[in-house]
Amino acid sequence: MAVMTPESSSETSPAGQAPPPAVTRRNSRPAKPRSLRRRLLRGTAWAAGLVTLAVAVFLAIPSPIHPLAWNPPPAPALTGVLAPNQKLSHAQLVSAAPDGPEFITFDAQGDLYTGDESGTIYRIPPGGKAERFANTAGRPNGLAFAPNGNLLVADTRRGLLSVSPAGQVTVLASKADGRPIALANELAVARDGTVYFSDSTVTPYARIDLTRELLENRSTGRLLRYDPRTRRTDVLLGGLSLANGVALAPDQSYVLVAESYRYRITRYWLTGPKAGTDDIFASNLPGFPDNITAGSDGTFWVALYQPRSGMIDFLQRHPFLKAQLAKLPGALLAAGQAKASTALQLSATGRPVRALSDSTGHIFGLTTALAHDGYLYLGTDHSGSNDVMRYPLSGH
Repeated sequence: MAVMTPESSSETSPAGQAPPPAVTRRNSRPAKPRSLRRRLLRGTAWAAGLVTLAVAVFLAIPSPIHPLAWNPPPAPALTGVLAPNQKLSHAQLVSAAPDGPEFITFDAQGDLYTGDESGTIYRIPPGGKAERFANTAGRPNGLAFAPNGNLLVADTRRGLLSVSPAGQVTVLASKADGRPIALANELAVARDGTVYFSDSTVTPYARIDLTRELLENRSTGRLLRYDPRTRRTDVLLGGLSLANGVALAPDQSYVLVAESYRYRITRYWLTGPKAGTDDIFASNLPGFPDNITAGSDGTFWVALYQPRSGMIDFLQRHPFLKAQLAKLPGALLAAGQAKASTALQLSATGRPVRALSDSTGHIFGLTTALAHDGYLYLGTDHSGSNDVMRYPLSGH
């Protein structure tokens, strides 16, 4: 009697014949062990859980800002006057000495003055080297000479200052309407000595994070007026979005103030039937306006710090996304900053008439464009080109 084995057939072979050979089946690929599959699935589940937990924890962290929604208009086409031309890539170095020469002014002798991050105000004679003029013990930004010969300073740390020809510093204003001047930025001086200057935000300069200010987009800036006769400082305008550059009309009938985070310039009327009212002088600019300077021909030069970003314009519509991004390190948020700037000339009616640009990295972080003696003098931020340069206005 045959013994049944797993290898034999269940049917009996005819007498005298050998049973047919057993059939062996072969798999084309060996199957993975079930224990390996289980480990892979378990690891994937753990990873997904950790990612979900990390996202939940990140979302639960309070945001350092409370942003508002804003719907920016579509950026203007960079054609015609606004077409990129790289002309500023040919600008010439004047001085590399100051660290962050944001603003530039000249005295009657033609000496150039600018401030830097250390609090020093430098004087640069024509063709000469930078020499120390004074130190404000703050951060001198806007500069302009008063009728009495003193240098007036918008100091981001200390407010509105006056510096005598001997370098003695006096604080003129540190509060306005009961509120501290948190970040005095730029100024313009009228023929009678009245000073118009900007207070950019309620956030003090020592704690300012401009990227977060941009994302939060709360309009807390002010346009202020200091009267040297009464020593009184009044608020002309509030609710400005990072109040920045300031310039007076040639006839001093109005004063302009840049709103950097609204891509526009606001006008406040000083005389005439519109006195005491404001309107928009220029809007939907192709970049972030910084300082404004008045030219002798009735036009204005505006330094566009950097071009507009489609991503920033998108984010402005979504407060939740902005609140989450603000939790990231500031250096990470600023990593994609474009190394490009434009000096934009506006007519007396606010229309662009000329643009000088550079996207090669030669000039970026442009803060001031000032026409003087046939050249356009250029000031830059300490996180930008960090130089004083100039570009010839004729023959180019």
